[in-house]
Amino acid sequence: MAIRLMIADDHEVIRWGLRELLAGTDIEIVAEAAAGEEAVQKAEETRPDVVLLDIRFPDMDGLEALAKMRERNILSRVVILSTFQNPTYVARAVALGACDYVLKGCSRDEIVRAIQGAASHQPPTLSGEMGAIAQTMKTRAPIEDDDISLTQREAQVLRHIALGLSNKEIAHSLDISVETVKEHVQNILRKLAVSDRTQAAVWAVRKGLA
Repeated sequence: MAIRLMIADDHEVIRWGLRELLAGTDIEIVAEAAAGEEAVQKAEETRPDVVLLDIRFPDMDGLEALAKMRERNILSRVVILSTFQNPTYVARAVALGACDYVLKGCSRDEIVRAIQGAASHQPPTLSGEMGAIAQTMKTRAPIEDDDISLTQREAQVLRHIALGLSNKEIAHSLDISVETVKEHVQNILRKLAVSDRTQAAVWAVRKGLA
């Protein structure tokens, strides 16, 4: 049985390219949308198996559109397709229940696998941006707030990490040295028992810190 897919991207050339790219697969494109609200409406009308959803639209970002889909009880599986390798976007996507997050520069096979995996309720593809955090989030019990003791400065740094800022940008924002930022980042990762900034951003978003 074909996988029923909706493509939501504001660039016509991207939608055309995806149609060509997915031709000959077991994926049937049943709807397209060029704006966030349109994506929500068409998902509600067509109830596709999977929505391939861009991050940026003229009227709202794709993650706002995903949140609205969930509010309207649209249970289509969602794969984020983005240009942006931003830990905050990945964190928000995780928190909103997206199945995978893949970059527009990835291969045809990677996009097809992500769609097929989402349709069959498989974990995120290892090549996707969520793949790096999937195992940690699956195998580690959620951290309770009482288990964490971040200093005020560490909390500030964590918020900046969740916004996708580099160490240099955090240092400039907080008027501290880059070396001091690095020390805070290492302390944060250790206290949260995570291995990278994206996982820290996921935690921050889930706890409402970003």
